[in-house]
Amino acid sequence: MFEPRLALASLSGEADAEWATAGSEWAGCAFLGGVSLDEPTRAAARVLVARDRSEFLPEDPIAFIDDQLAALSGVDLRPGINVRTTSTGPLVSAAEVAASHDAILEVNAHCRQTELCTVGAGETLLRDGDRLCEYVRVASETGATVGVKVRAETGVDLPALATDLEAAGADCLHVDCMDTESVVRDITAACDLFVVANNGVRDRATVREYLAHGADAVSVGRPSDDPRVLARVADALTEVTPAP
Repeated sequence: MFEPRLALASLSGEADAEWATAGSEWAGCAFLGGVSLDEPTRAAARVLVARDRSEFLPEDPIAFIDDQLAALSGVDLRPGINVRTTSTGPLVSAAEVAASHDAILEVNAHCRQTELCTVGAGETLLRDGDRLCEYVRVASETGATVGVKVRAETGVDLPALATDLEAAGADCLHVDCMDTESVVRDITAACDLFVVANNGVRDRATVREYLAHGADAVSVGRPSDDPRVLARVADALTEVTPAP
């Protein structure tokens, strides 16, 4: 999927091509975004901006994705793009653009902001597995590599959902483990998806813990712009053989 097996996790309104380029010395992948694709998610994002949250709100989200991925064409990492949507049309367009750049199209089933959940995006998708699987299916039919970002500790059976997502055409699962690192072991036992573990990845100890649970890769979120953290994690990954 990508090497080295360190990803930079999307940061709302901050994770752009410049941010990815800055972390490319250490990372093998960077998930740009999240980008709200359709009017319901864009309306929710505008409300978030009004209460001082940083969000990407370009006039044309698909053109923005194309421009950002194109800006990474000479950078030594695999790009990904994290997207939010309540409809499949814009998702298909985004997936087609991602495929043209050999980027990972990551469906956001992770954001828990009330505004996004109210319109049926983000974490709400975890509780609507049929709709989430349909999103994965239509995105994967474009030829894109498709991932899903999910959150643990929501009451959702993530191993069972992972199995369904794999059957729908998903290639990878990006798991915000919260305080349940062992969920990675349960997921990897249930499916053959490439699993990226997220939450609290800072040093050798956290890298070893996630890999011991079976993660294929780890991702760094908030400190993804801190070279000291990225260097520690990258060094730890070279010292530990990832689990198969």
